[in-house]
Amino acid sequence: MTDPTLQTASPVGIIAGGGTLPFAVADQLAARGLTPVLFALKGSCDPERVTAYRHHWLRMGALGKLLRLLRAEGCSDLVFIGSLVRPALSDLRLDWGAIKVLPAVLAAYRGGDDHLLTGIGRLFERHGFRLLGLKDVASDLLIPAGCLTRAAPDASVQADIAKGRSVLAALSPFDIGQGCVVIDGHVVAVEDTGGTDELLRRVAQLRDGGRIRAKPGHGVLVKAPKTGQDLRFDLPALGPKTIEGLVAAHLGGVAVVAGHTVVAEPQEMVLAADRAGLFVIGMPA
Repeated sequence: MTDPTLQTASPVGIIAGGGTLPFAVADQLAARGLTPVLFALKGSCDPERVTAYRHHWLRMGALGKLLRLLRAEGCSDLVFIGSLVRPALSDLRLDWGAIKVLPAVLAAYRGGDDHLLTGIGRLFERHGFRLLGLKDVASDLLIPAGCLTRAAPDASVQADIAKGRSVLAALSPFDIGQGCVVIDGHVVAVEDTGGTDELLRRVAQLRDGGRIRAKPGHGVLVKAPKTGQDLRFDLPALGPKTIEGLVAAHLGGVAVVAGHTVVAEPQEMVLAADRAGLFVIGMPA
């Protein structure tokens, strides 16, 4: 869904959710001589950090206002980035712009996160905007292939990684998550709407409760996009906080798909993994 030769028009609109990724993308764009404009989602985007950038605040459901602001700012290219808790449709305060396309909004909500984001993306495209992915605007934030840490997975862990990838491929049609944990050949947990942090907390609880009896340091978190996923939206993400979760869950490391996984603070993440003796590996797509 991305083209390495794509020419990006400035300014670039960033629909900004939570976490550090929106700001990392903005910095990457600025380093390329492009002007980022953040459209910060209330309740998600960091209210302190966003003040360092040109920005506008928006509530979920204010589609008409967003379209007007994008045109006023001259943003024809858009990027969706950052964490976001999926709101219930009944909690959205739709403005007239959203109400006018309500059938499309309802159709987008009838599915998992990838279905929802792809449906919302189509709405913007119908209004003349172009949706870009991280490969187009901030490829340096994507994890490369190979082992990034001093520690590396052995043959038994490679078998666990292969099983994890098979599990995620099998679950892809159900659009329920992008990660799972495999320990000594056993799939012990699968990511759901709680995300990766909650997945790792559950594994830690299972260990603490004696439900997982494998030795500490055994097991791997495997993350991959869903089969057929629109790679402009909701790529698997890692960061220093992921390493903290791996340590608490007593796992050996994490394996992700190279070029399809984003990390806002790569140096900090690798340093944290090396301190903990964990591996981080980018798998071939």
